[in-house]
Amino acid sequence: MSLRSEIFEQPEVLARLMDVQMKDVERTARSLKKRKIDFIFLAARGTSDNAGLYAKYLWGAYNQLPIALAAPSLFSVYKKPPCLTNALVVGISQSGKSPDILSVIDEANRQGTPTLAITNDPRSHLAKTSEFMINTSAGPEKAVAATKTYTTQLLAVAMLSIALKGDKKRLSELQGLPEMVENALKLDPAVEQAAERHRNMEKCVILGRGYNYCTAYEWSLKLKELVYIFAQPYSSADFQHGPVAVISQGFFVLAVVPAGEIFKNMMGLLSDLVENRQVKLLAISNRQEALSLAQTSFPLPNDMSEWLSPLVSIVPAQLFCYHLTRSKGFDTEKPRGLSKITLTR
Repeated sequence: MSLRSEIFEQPEVLARLMDVQMKDVERTARSLKKRKIDFIFLAARGTSDNAGLYAKYLWGAYNQLPIALAAPSLFSVYKKPPCLTNALVVGISQSGKSPDILSVIDEANRQGTPTLAITNDPRSHLAKTSEFMINTSAGPEKAVAATKTYTTQLLAVAMLSIALKGDKKRLSELQGLPEMVENALKLDPAVEQAAERHRNMEKCVILGRGYNYCTAYEWSLKLKELVYIFAQPYSSADFQHGPVAVISQGFFVLAVVPAGEIFKNMMGLLSDLVENRQVKLLAISNRQEALSLAQTSFPLPNDMSEWLSPLVSIVPAQLFCYHLTRSKGFDTEKPRGLSKITLTR
């Protein structure tokens, strides 16, 4: 297995996750609805933390649940955990082995709070010590840079959201996801050419907002892990509160701009950056206005809902990172100084 093969496995693993785990997720949702849950307290690191950002927006918007992203050091280092009364405590971890995430789950169990693991290893300590578990069913992931384990975490979050709400319309939309990802993978030749044109890029900002705030963070992480460039993610709103001052002519801006509630706001910012600051814009979008504005663009499916877009928009970003790594002469399988499992305390 290689990074490339795992990127291309994603339609298959996403379809398998829905086919194999949806009934279990629905059973979990029925059990959770019997509990008094006022908010979700979510613990994760790295790529899994970016999946948590998606949960923050999706569970907030569609399930009306406030989401608090944990500071695991309060549990593992300071030993001063907050009160978790009436929370559902969720640990997201590909391996289920990170000690600081486990410390959050262990404390939640001590406080008698319901716990849920979202993990690719159902035999892990995280899975075994959590009251509920969603197995992301991605299969072995050998590449250090996570790809299919990230998109399956996003899908697990979406499946739970739909099950908690009993939303048949969104479930129907979700069933079209594997085909959407398959179509996104067809961009591979165009993405390879675009990566070659960006081989001299050493720094950039990545903009996303709302549901795709997580995409900006995950794209940034992959560029840092694989390509070793300074790639800073921002919400397009936060970016205007000061960081925009760093932008000058020729600066690289990467943006995720799907159709939806954030589109008009983001287009106003991107138009200003292109027209008045002459940035080099790369856009991932399913709106022609954004695709035409950018010097480089990767189109998304036209009929895709905004809430679902992070599971598709990350695919051309993954391909871009893969090809840019190769273009710069780096090893896609062995990022320097990194290992597959990071055990932080």
